[in-house]
Amino acid sequence: MVIGTPREIKDDEYRVAMVPAGVEVLKKAGHRVLIEASAGLGTGIPDKEYRHAGAEIVQSAEEVYRASHIILKVKEPLAQEFPFIREGQIIFTYFHFAAGEELTRVMIESGAICVAYETIQLPDGSLPLLTPMSEVAGRMAIQEGAKYLERPMEGRGILLAGVPGVSPAHVTVLGGGVVGANAAKIAAGIGANVTILDVNLERLRYLDDVMPKNVTTLYSNAYTIRDELRRADLLIGAVLVRGARAPILVTKEMLKLMKPGAVIVDVAVDQGGCIETVHPTTHSHPTYMVDGIVHYGVTNMPGAVAGTSTYALTNETLPYVVHLANKGFPQAMLDNPALKAGLNIVEGKVVLPEIAQQFGIPYTPVEEMLT
Repeated sequence: MVIGTPREIKDDEYRVAMVPAGVEVLKKAGHRVLIEASAGLGTGIPDKEYRHAGAEIVQSAEEVYRASHIILKVKEPLAQEFPFIREGQIIFTYFHFAAGEELTRVMIESGAICVAYETIQLPDGSLPLLTPMSEVAGRMAIQEGAKYLERPMEGRGILLAGVPGVSPAHVTVLGGGVVGANAAKIAAGIGANVTILDVNLERLRYLDDVMPKNVTTLYSNAYTIRDELRRADLLIGAVLVRGARAPILVTKEMLKLMKPGAVIVDVAVDQGGCIETVHPTTHSHPTYMVDGIVHYGVTNMPGAVAGTSTYALTNETLPYVVHLANKGFPQAMLDNPALKAGLNIVEGKVVLPEIAQQFGIPYTPVEEMLT
């Protein structure tokens, strides 16, 4: 097979979906690998390293798409790439369809096979291709929140850790999954007082056991969220429902409970956000104000630390890419239930029920597309 990796064109996206080590593995398996020129520069990988590993460097995204059976990306295709996508082509990337109706309908019309990193699921319920970027985003949420709490950034002008004689900041984390746990751990390590909320009591018991003493766990409901909003200097949105839009946990009306200059970092913005007033932003223009509250809604947070996140991501994606290239569609899905769970749209049919429900589109069971 031919596996192609175009350069990412989303604003301030510096990651790349293939590294030279992956090229070597795919070449040894008998596949051809195309890399768009300069695709790896944001991660510090020059074209010559890809060539040395056995990749072919091509000069445009159009060439990559035209020649490749599998397109390997980091972020969803953008409008400039839509005309290049063809029927039966496998697009393997983060899609987050539930937050983008236009993208969903374009990919249906294209007839492509859309495999989403974020819905690949192991038997234990874990999401292996989402986990590494959730780890990065959760940790980044605290460093970004700390920065925007500074007064020049329109924040409250407080230090997360406080100092002797002055109380530390209060950090509230909505969601105790991978993002929330990583955010809580970093905030606690800095010295903030942290509360983490979740609806899964077993998860809260686990977090209570492993987190330091300055982390408090709370069962999440409307009452406890409102109480936490009054206390929060920094609010982290870390809610995930696999394949579906994130539920709104904080409404615009609830912002009135927060302190002026408090900061919201909604990591769930990729899936629509769990804060009603959050909308997507970019690293170039990451924040805006609503009712005196700083909102941070960057949709590709790990893209800013590509030197870490590219390698964390490709460590996880490569085995799936090799399996998909070796066996092709649909055999790879039939042999690997985790990979099958990544199928969202197949040749014009929506095969993930959460997407169909979100946009009122007919749903087709994935098994019908694999026979």
